Amino acid sequence: MRILSIHNRYQIRGGEDESREAEEQLLRDHGHQVDVYEEDNDRVSQLGHLQVAARTVWSVESYHKVRKILQQSDYDLIHVQNFFPLISPSVYYAAQAEGVPVIQSLRNYRLLCANGFLFREGQVCEACLNHKIPWPGIVHRCYRESLPGTVTVSAMQMVHRTLKTWTKQVNLLITLTEFSRRKFIQAGFPGEKIVVKPNFIANDSGVGTGKGGYAFYVGRLSPEKGINTLLSAWQQLGNHIPLKIVGEGPLSPQVQQAAAECPQIEWLGRQPLETVYQLIAEAQFLIFPSQWYETFGRVAIEAFVKGTPVIAANIGAIAELVQDQKTGLLFNPGNYQDLVEKVQWALAHPQQVQQMRIQARSEFEAKYTPQQNYRQIMAIYQRVMTER
Repeated sequence: MRILSIHNRYQIRGGEDESREAEEQLLRDHGHQVDVYEEDNDRVSQLGHLQVAARTVWSVESYHKVRKILQQSDYDLIHVQNFFPLISPSVYYAAQAEGVPVIQSLRNYRLLCANGFLFREGQVCEACLNHKIPWPGIVHRCYRESLPGTVTVSAMQMVHRTLKTWTKQVNLLITLTEFSRRKFIQAGFPGEKIVVKPNFIANDSGVGTGKGGYAFYVGRLSPEKGINTLLSAWQQLGNHIPLKIVGEGPLSPQVQQAAAECPQIEWLGRQPLETVYQLIAEAQFLIFPSQWYETFGRVAIEAFVKGTPVIAANIGAIAELVQDQKTGLLFNPGNYQDLVEKVQWALAHPQQVQQMRIQARSEFEAKYTPQQNYRQIMAIYQRVMTER
Protein backbone atom coordinates (compact mmCIF):
# COMPACT_ATOMS: atom_id res chain seq x y z
CA MET A 1 0.00 0.00 0.00
CA ARG A 2 1.24 3.49 -0.82
CA ILE A 3 0.10 6.41 1.32
CA LEU A 4 0.70 10.14 1.04
CA SER A 5 0.83 11.65 4.53
CA ILE A 6 0.13 15.39 4.67
CA HIS A 7 0.87 17.69 7.56
CA ASN A 8 1.86 21.20 8.59
CA ARG A 9 5.00 21.26 10.72
CA TYR A 10 5.00 23.57 13.72
CA GLN A 11 8.03 25.34 15.12
CA ILE A 12 7.56 23.71 18.51
CA ARG A 13 7.12 19.94 18.41
CA GLY A 14 4.41 18.37 20.52
CA GLY A 15 2.55 15.16 21.19
CA GLU A 16 0.72 15.39 17.85
CA ASP A 17 4.04 15.26 15.99
CA GLU A 18 5.24 12.25 17.99
CA SER A 19 2.00 10.37 17.40
CA ARG A 20 1.99 11.12 13.67
CA GLU A 21 5.61 10.11 13.20
CA ALA A 22 5.07 6.90 15.18
CA GLU A 23 2.07 6.06 12.98
CA GLU A 24 4.04 6.68 9.78
CA GLN A 25 6.94 4.54 11.01
CA LEU A 26 4.56 1.77 12.07
CA LEU A 27 3.24 1.57 8.51
CA ARG A 28 6.76 1.54 7.06
CA ASP A 29 7.77 -1.23 9.46
CA HIS A 30 4.95 -3.33 8.00
CA GLY A 31 6.14 -2.83 4.43
CA HIS A 32 3.95 0.08 3.30
CA GLN A 33 5.36 3.06 1.44
CA VAL A 34 4.62 6.33 3.22
CA ASP A 35 5.54 9.52 1.40
CA VAL A 36 5.23 12.91 3.09
CA TYR A 37 4.05 16.27 1.85
CA GLU A 38 4.56 18.99 4.45
CA GLU A 39 4.66 22.72 4.92
CA ASP A 40 6.75 24.41 7.59
CA ASN A 41 5.39 27.22 9.75
CA ASP A 42 8.69 29.02 9.29
CA ARG A 43 7.17 30.24 6.01
CA VAL A 44 4.48 32.20 7.83
CA SER A 45 6.80 35.15 8.48
CA GLN A 46 8.02 35.07 4.88
CA LEU A 47 4.57 35.11 3.29
CA GLY A 48 2.96 37.96 5.22
CA HIS A 49 -0.48 38.18 6.82
CA LEU A 50 -2.62 38.44 3.69
CA GLN A 51 -1.00 35.49 1.93
CA VAL A 52 -1.21 33.34 5.05
CA ALA A 53 -4.88 34.26 5.48
CA ALA A 54 -5.64 33.33 1.88
CA ARG A 55 -3.73 30.05 2.14
CA THR A 56 -5.51 29.11 5.36
CA VAL A 57 -8.85 29.16 3.56
CA TRP A 58 -7.64 27.76 0.22
CA SER A 59 -4.02 27.14 -0.75
CA VAL A 60 -3.71 27.17 -4.52
CA GLU A 61 -0.06 26.16 -4.16
CA SER A 62 -0.84 23.08 -2.05
CA TYR A 63 -3.67 22.10 -4.38
CA HIS A 64 -1.38 22.03 -7.43
CA LYS A 65 1.55 20.43 -5.60
CA VAL A 66 -0.58 17.56 -4.29
CA ARG A 67 -2.24 16.99 -7.67
CA LYS A 68 1.20 16.80 -9.27
CA ILE A 69 2.42 14.30 -6.67
CA LEU A 70 -0.64 12.11 -7.19
CA GLN A 71 -0.25 12.26 -10.98
CA GLN A 72 3.36 11.13 -10.85
CA SER A 73 2.75 7.97 -8.79
CA ASP A 74 -0.09 5.63 -7.90
CA TYR A 75 -1.33 6.22 -4.35
CA ASP A 76 -3.95 4.17 -2.53
CA LEU A 77 -5.00 7.08 -0.31
CA ILE A 78 -3.90 10.33 1.28
CA HIS A 79 -3.94 10.74 5.04
CA VAL A 80 -4.15 14.37 6.11
CA GLN A 81 -2.79 14.70 9.63
CA ASN A 82 -2.88 18.49 9.93
CA PHE A 83 -3.48 21.12 7.24
CA PHE A 84 -3.48 24.31 9.36
CA PRO A 85 -2.51 26.97 8.45
CA LEU A 86 -0.51 26.73 5.20
CA ILE A 87 -1.84 23.61 3.48
CA SER A 88 -5.63 24.12 3.78
CA PRO A 89 -8.52 21.81 2.84
CA SER A 90 -7.72 22.43 -0.85
CA VAL A 91 -5.67 19.20 -0.75
CA TYR A 92 -8.90 17.19 -0.33
CA TYR A 93 -10.12 18.58 -3.63
CA ALA A 94 -6.78 17.80 -5.27
CA ALA A 95 -7.02 14.17 -4.14
CA GLN A 96 -10.61 13.75 -5.23
CA ALA A 97 -9.77 15.25 -8.63
CA GLU A 98 -7.22 12.45 -9.05
CA GLY A 99 -9.55 9.77 -7.74
CA VAL A 100 -7.60 9.16 -4.52
CA PRO A 101 -9.59 8.67 -1.28
CA VAL A 102 -9.01 11.03 1.66
CA ILE A 103 -8.69 10.38 5.39
CA GLN A 104 -8.41 13.24 7.90
CA SER A 105 -7.20 12.78 11.48
CA LEU A 106 -8.84 15.16 13.95
CA ARG A 107 -6.16 15.69 16.61
CA ASN A 108 -7.62 18.96 17.94
CA TYR A 109 -10.83 21.00 17.71
CA ARG A 110 -9.61 23.54 15.14
CA LEU A 111 -12.53 22.85 12.80
CA LEU A 112 -14.96 23.75 15.61
CA CYS A 113 -13.09 26.42 17.55
CA ALA A 114 -10.66 29.18 16.56
CA ASN A 115 -8.15 28.32 19.28
CA GLY A 116 -8.58 24.58 18.84
CA PHE A 117 -9.24 23.95 22.54
CA LEU A 118 -12.95 24.67 23.17
CA PHE A 119 -11.56 26.58 26.15
CA ARG A 120 -11.66 30.30 27.00
CA GLU A 121 -11.01 32.43 30.09
CA GLY A 122 -10.27 29.47 32.33
CA GLN A 123 -13.22 27.28 31.43
CA VAL A 124 -14.71 25.08 28.73
CA CYS A 125 -16.38 27.11 25.97
CA GLU A 126 -18.74 25.71 23.33
CA ALA A 127 -20.12 29.09 22.23
CA CYS A 128 -19.19 28.60 18.55
CA LEU A 129 -20.10 24.93 18.31
CA ASN A 130 -23.39 25.31 16.45
CA HIS A 131 -23.06 28.77 14.93
CA LYS A 132 -22.84 29.01 11.14
CA ILE A 133 -20.92 32.23 11.75
CA PRO A 134 -18.68 31.69 14.81
CA TRP A 135 -19.07 35.26 16.00
CA PRO A 136 -18.37 34.60 19.72
CA GLY A 137 -14.84 33.50 18.85
CA ILE A 138 -14.35 36.55 16.66
CA VAL A 139 -15.61 38.91 19.39
CA HIS A 140 -13.26 37.36 21.95
CA ARG A 141 -10.33 37.11 19.52
CA CYS A 142 -9.87 33.47 20.42
CA TYR A 143 -7.02 32.73 18.03
CA ARG A 144 -3.93 34.08 19.79
CA GLU A 145 -5.91 37.14 20.94
CA SER A 146 -5.75 38.40 17.35
CA LEU A 147 -8.80 39.74 15.52
CA PRO A 148 -7.32 39.22 12.00
CA GLY A 149 -6.10 35.76 12.97
CA THR A 150 -9.46 34.75 14.42
CA VAL A 151 -11.31 36.09 11.38
CA THR A 152 -9.03 34.00 9.15
CA VAL A 153 -9.66 30.77 11.06
CA SER A 154 -13.39 31.50 11.20
CA ALA A 155 -13.45 32.16 7.46
CA MET A 156 -11.83 28.77 6.82
CA GLN A 157 -14.48 27.10 8.97
CA MET A 158 -17.39 28.94 7.33
CA VAL A 159 -16.25 28.48 3.73
CA HIS A 160 -15.79 24.75 4.07
CA ARG A 161 -19.00 24.25 6.01
CA THR A 162 -20.80 26.02 3.17
CA LEU A 163 -19.03 23.88 0.58
CA LYS A 164 -19.79 20.77 2.69
CA THR A 165 -16.12 19.89 2.39
CA TRP A 166 -16.10 17.55 5.40
CA THR A 167 -19.06 15.62 3.98
CA LYS A 168 -18.29 15.54 0.26
CA GLN A 169 -14.50 15.68 -0.04
CA VAL A 170 -13.36 13.55 2.91
CA ASN A 171 -14.01 9.82 2.86
CA LEU A 172 -13.36 9.19 6.53
CA LEU A 173 -12.49 11.22 9.65
CA ILE A 174 -10.53 9.78 12.57
CA THR A 175 -10.88 10.96 16.17
CA LEU A 176 -8.73 9.68 19.01
CA THR A 177 -11.59 8.98 21.43
CA GLU A 178 -15.32 8.47 21.46
CA PHE A 179 -15.69 11.73 23.39
CA SER A 180 -14.10 13.71 20.55
CA ARG A 181 -16.25 11.87 18.03
CA ARG A 182 -19.40 12.96 19.89
CA LYS A 183 -18.23 16.59 19.92
CA PHE A 184 -17.76 16.65 16.16
CA ILE A 185 -21.14 15.01 15.61
CA GLN A 186 -22.69 17.58 17.96
CA ALA A 187 -21.18 20.28 15.72
CA GLY A 188 -22.83 18.81 12.63
CA PHE A 189 -20.17 16.50 11.24
CA PRO A 190 -21.48 13.27 9.66
CA GLY A 191 -21.32 10.55 12.31
CA GLU A 192 -21.20 7.75 9.76
CA LYS A 193 -17.90 9.15 8.50
CA ILE A 194 -16.17 9.39 11.88
CA VAL A 195 -14.28 6.44 13.36
CA VAL A 196 -12.21 6.20 16.55
CA LYS A 197 -8.57 5.14 16.58
CA PRO A 198 -6.45 6.06 19.61
CA ASN A 199 -2.77 6.91 19.63
CA PHE A 200 -0.30 4.25 20.71
CA ILE A 201 3.07 4.06 22.42
CA ALA A 202 5.78 2.69 20.15
CA ASN A 203 8.47 2.04 22.76
CA ASP A 204 7.58 -0.36 25.55
CA SER A 205 10.39 -0.09 28.06
CA GLY A 206 8.60 -2.19 30.68
CA VAL A 207 6.91 -1.49 33.97
CA GLY A 208 8.28 0.61 36.81
CA THR A 209 8.28 0.01 40.54
CA GLY A 210 6.27 3.05 41.64
CA LYS A 211 8.45 3.22 44.74
CA GLY A 212 9.85 6.71 44.21
CA GLY A 213 7.61 8.17 46.90
CA TYR A 214 6.35 11.11 44.80
CA ALA A 215 3.50 12.22 42.55
CA PHE A 216 4.33 13.41 39.05
CA TYR A 217 3.05 15.90 36.49
CA VAL A 218 4.45 16.33 32.98
CA GLY A 219 3.06 18.64 30.31
CA ARG A 220 2.69 22.21 29.21
CA LEU A 221 2.43 24.72 32.04
CA SER A 222 -0.64 26.60 30.85
CA PRO A 223 -4.09 27.45 32.27
CA GLU A 224 -6.08 24.83 30.32
CA LYS A 225 -3.83 22.11 31.77
CA GLY A 226 -5.13 22.77 35.28
CA ILE A 227 -1.83 23.96 36.73
CA ASN A 228 -3.53 26.25 39.25
CA THR A 229 -5.60 23.34 40.52
CA LEU A 230 -2.46 21.22 40.86
CA LEU A 231 -0.49 23.86 42.78
CA SER A 232 -3.39 24.71 45.08
CA ALA A 233 -3.86 21.06 45.97
CA TRP A 234 -0.21 20.60 46.91
CA GLN A 235 -0.10 23.77 48.94
CA GLN A 236 -2.90 22.25 51.03
CA LEU A 237 -1.49 18.72 51.14
CA GLY A 238 1.55 19.89 53.07
CA ASN A 239 4.00 17.08 53.75
CA HIS A 240 1.84 14.19 52.58
CA ILE A 241 3.78 13.47 49.36
CA PRO A 242 6.28 15.35 47.17
CA LEU A 243 5.25 16.53 43.71
CA LYS A 244 7.69 16.61 40.79
CA ILE A 245 6.72 18.81 37.83
CA VAL A 246 8.27 18.60 34.35
CA GLY A 247 7.37 21.09 31.63
CA GLU A 248 7.47 24.70 30.52
CA GLY A 249 4.90 27.26 29.43
CA PRO A 250 3.30 30.61 30.24
CA LEU A 251 2.73 29.60 33.87
CA SER A 252 6.38 28.66 34.46
CA PRO A 253 6.96 31.69 36.74
CA GLN A 254 3.96 30.69 38.86
CA VAL A 255 5.24 27.12 39.17
CA GLN A 256 8.69 28.37 40.05
CA GLN A 257 7.27 30.58 42.79
CA ALA A 258 5.14 27.75 44.17
CA ALA A 259 8.21 25.50 44.28
CA ALA A 260 10.12 28.18 46.19
CA GLU A 261 7.32 28.56 48.73
CA CYS A 262 6.37 24.89 49.14
CA PRO A 263 9.23 22.41 49.83
CA GLN A 264 7.08 19.50 48.59
CA ILE A 265 6.89 20.95 45.06
CA GLU A 266 9.91 20.45 42.78
CA TRP A 267 9.98 22.01 39.31
CA LEU A 268 12.40 20.26 36.94
CA GLY A 269 11.73 22.34 33.82
CA ARG A 270 12.10 20.60 30.46
CA GLN A 271 13.64 17.12 30.57
CA PRO A 272 14.73 14.54 27.97
CA LEU A 273 12.13 11.92 27.09
CA GLU A 274 14.17 9.13 28.66
CA THR A 275 14.28 11.01 31.96
CA VAL A 276 10.52 11.64 31.79
CA TYR A 277 9.85 7.92 31.35
CA GLN A 278 12.07 7.13 34.34
CA LEU A 279 10.21 9.65 36.48
CA ILE A 280 6.84 8.20 35.41
CA ALA A 281 8.03 4.67 36.15
CA GLU A 282 8.98 5.43 39.76
CA ALA A 283 6.07 7.77 40.57
CA GLN A 284 3.36 6.50 42.91
CA PHE A 285 0.85 8.05 40.54
CA LEU A 286 0.66 10.61 37.75
CA ILE A 287 -1.56 13.69 38.06
CA PHE A 288 -3.56 14.80 35.01
CA PRO A 289 -5.48 17.94 36.14
CA SER A 290 -6.49 19.27 32.70
CA GLN A 291 -9.55 21.55 32.54
CA TRP A 292 -10.19 21.45 28.79
CA TYR A 293 -11.54 18.76 26.49
CA GLU A 294 -8.32 16.87 25.83
CA THR A 295 -8.62 15.03 22.52
CA PHE A 296 -6.61 12.12 23.90
CA GLY A 297 -4.15 12.33 26.80
CA ARG A 298 -0.97 10.64 25.61
CA VAL A 299 0.77 11.16 28.96
CA ALA A 300 -1.81 8.95 30.65
CA ILE A 301 -1.05 6.11 28.24
CA GLU A 302 2.67 6.59 28.81
CA ALA A 303 1.89 6.13 32.51
CA PHE A 304 -0.04 2.93 31.76
CA VAL A 305 3.02 1.55 29.94
CA LYS A 306 4.90 1.83 33.23
CA GLY A 307 1.97 0.54 35.28
CA THR A 308 1.57 3.93 36.94
CA PRO A 309 -2.01 4.85 37.97
CA VAL A 310 -3.38 8.23 36.91
CA ILE A 311 -5.35 10.68 39.03
CA ALA A 312 -7.19 12.68 36.39
CA ALA A 313 -9.81 15.38 36.02
CA ASN A 314 -13.18 13.92 35.09
CA ILE A 315 -13.51 15.82 31.81
CA GLY A 316 -13.16 15.21 28.09
CA ALA A 317 -11.25 12.32 26.60
CA ILE A 318 -9.05 11.71 29.65
CA ALA A 319 -12.10 10.64 31.63
CA GLU A 320 -12.65 8.02 28.94
CA LEU A 321 -9.09 6.71 29.17
CA VAL A 322 -8.82 6.51 32.98
CA GLN A 323 -11.23 4.08 34.64
CA ASP A 324 -12.07 5.26 38.14
CA GLN A 325 -10.90 2.85 40.86
CA LYS A 326 -9.35 0.58 38.20
CA THR A 327 -6.52 2.34 36.37
CA GLY A 328 -6.62 5.46 38.53
CA LEU A 329 -8.96 7.96 40.16
CA LEU A 330 -11.12 10.77 38.78
CA PHE A 331 -11.73 14.13 40.46
CA ASN A 332 -13.93 17.11 39.59
CA PRO A 333 -12.05 19.39 37.16
CA GLY A 334 -10.83 22.63 38.67
CA ASN A 335 -11.69 21.44 42.20
CA TYR A 336 -8.41 21.29 44.11
CA GLN A 337 -10.17 20.11 47.28
CA ASP A 338 -11.43 17.04 45.43
CA LEU A 339 -7.94 16.43 44.07
CA VAL A 340 -6.58 16.62 47.63
CA GLU A 341 -9.12 14.02 48.75
CA LYS A 342 -8.23 11.65 45.91
CA VAL A 343 -4.51 11.93 46.67
CA GLN A 344 -5.16 11.28 50.37
CA TRP A 345 -7.31 8.25 49.47
CA ALA A 346 -4.53 6.85 47.29
CA LEU A 347 -1.97 7.30 50.05
CA ALA A 348 -4.27 5.58 52.56
CA HIS A 349 -4.96 2.57 50.28
CA PRO A 350 -1.59 1.26 49.02
CA GLN A 351 -2.95 -2.22 48.24
CA GLN A 352 -5.69 -0.84 45.99
CA VAL A 353 -3.16 1.41 44.27
CA GLN A 354 -0.89 -1.58 43.69
CA GLN A 355 -3.80 -3.37 42.03
CA MET A 356 -4.34 -0.28 39.87
CA ARG A 357 -0.74 -0.62 38.69
CA ILE A 358 -1.49 -4.09 37.37
CA GLN A 359 -4.70 -2.96 35.70
CA ALA A 360 -3.05 0.12 34.16
CA ARG A 361 -0.41 -2.05 32.51
CA SER A 362 -3.09 -4.47 31.30
CA GLU A 363 -5.01 -1.56 29.79
CA PHE A 364 -1.96 -0.57 27.77
CA GLU A 365 -1.39 -4.11 26.53
CA ALA A 366 -5.04 -4.47 25.51
CA LYS A 367 -5.52 -1.16 23.68
CA TYR A 368 -2.42 0.93 23.04
CA THR A 369 0.34 -1.28 21.63
CA PRO A 370 1.72 -0.91 18.08
CA GLN A 371 0.21 -4.28 17.16
CA GLN A 372 -3.27 -3.22 18.20
CA ASN A 373 -2.93 0.10 16.42
CA TYR A 374 -1.69 -1.43 13.19
CA ARG A 375 -4.74 -3.68 13.01
CA GLN A 376 -7.01 -0.69 13.64
CA ILE A 377 -5.46 1.59 11.04
CA MET A 378 -5.39 -1.12 8.38
CA ALA A 379 -9.10 -1.81 8.99
CA ILE A 380 -9.75 1.91 8.44
CA TYR A 381 -7.66 2.04 5.27
CA GLN A 382 -9.28 -1.09 3.86
CA ARG A 383 -12.74 0.31 4.57
CA VAL A 384 -11.98 3.50 2.64
CA MET A 385 -10.49 1.64 -0.30
CA THR A 386 -13.36 -0.85 -0.41
CA GLU A 387 -16.02 1.86 -0.25
CA ARG A 388 -14.18 3.81 -2.89
